Amino acid sequence: MTVQSVLIVGGGIGGLTLAAALGQRGIRSDVAELKAAESVYGVGIIQPGNALRALKSIGLMEPCLRAGFQVDEYRYYDADENLLASLWPLRVAGPDAPAMNMLPRPALHEILRSAAEKAGAKVRLGITIDELSQHENRVDVTFSNGEKSSYDIVVGADGIRSKVRQLTFGQEFAPRFTGHGVWRYTTRRPPELDFQGMYLGVGVKAGLVPLTMDTMYLLLVSNEPGNPRFEADQLGPLLAERMKPFKGVLAWLRQEVATARDIIYVPIEEVILPLPWHRGRVVLIGDAAHASSPHIAQGAAMAIEDAVVLAELLSQGTEIEEALSAFERRRFSRCKFVQDLSRKTGEDGNIDDPDLCSTRNDNIRRTFATPQPRPHELTLAEPI
Repeated sequence: MTVQSVLIVGGGIGGLTLAAALGQRGIRSDVAELKAAESVYGVGIIQPGNALRALKSIGLMEPCLRAGFQVDEYRYYDADENLLASLWPLRVAGPDAPAMNMLPRPALHEILRSAAEKAGAKVRLGITIDELSQHENRVDVTFSNGEKSSYDIVVGADGIRSKVRQLTFGQEFAPRFTGHGVWRYTTRRPPELDFQGMYLGVGVKAGLVPLTMDTMYLLLVSNEPGNPRFEADQLGPLLAERMKPFKGVLAWLRQEVATARDIIYVPIEEVILPLPWHRGRVVLIGDAAHASSPHIAQGAAMAIEDAVVLAELLSQGTEIEEALSAFERRRFSRCKFVQDLSRKTGEDGNIDDPDLCSTRNDNIRRTFATPQPRPHELTLAEPI
């Protein structure tokens, strides 16, 4: 059958990418976004080569490159800023594309929103869904403002605390805390920072990521047993405290962080949802289906790939059950690979035993003694 109308719940990276991709294939979509204003965290996002490849397929790679900073090198350091290894990620999107693109999240949001609206999507803010009722040939929806409508398909792209997932699968698959938290802060970029750097301490790791010619962002992953909650005015001193083990540029940056007011802290959580990711005419994508930790920077990439693949399959005129099952077959093992590797990378990066950390660092030196890609990229370079 021909899909003519799709409701996308969630106006983030996955939802807006899907709206743009569907519209390019002649499928109308409405996007319902709970936030009443267009606001996203003012930090950065990493687009690895497989994300760029997916964006390229729908004509959105070049706008992202214009808004960001391109990187072809990834470096590991220890906490004393001794270089452990230099890696050269794969150019998955083609020989003329960079290995990675970094850009501010607000810039990416504007690119995706504009593309979705240009492709005919109607984006509504300050609204979500309260009820779903499935029928043989449609899904009836009651919105949070009391309006009702019907669609051929409903897509839950509404993030780690997905309302669509709750309505469709119940409360069983709630987010699970991993034991880590991530701190992010945007600041000035030193001219020499033209690579992504990861600095490994004991029980903590930090990263520096260039975003534009003028800016970069700091990320720091710390062990946070008990999943504590912090007040906004605590974040600067607490982040500075967690940066104490680091020397070099991070020690210099620590002084600035101590009094900064625009730091973002988020507990790192996962969603482990087995197949199926759909029931009837309702399907989940992105973090709603497979939220992973950010340790290999693939969460947004998986959502973008989900969107491109789902749009392709829904435009082929096959039965909806067949299309959604095919979507899951193409996506599940790849997304599980990312989840499992991200979890393992997070555990290795936040070991709190000094001897084990020394062994880890020695292993990195030996494994990457010669320039090479990051190992997981060989899998993620495979077609989606």
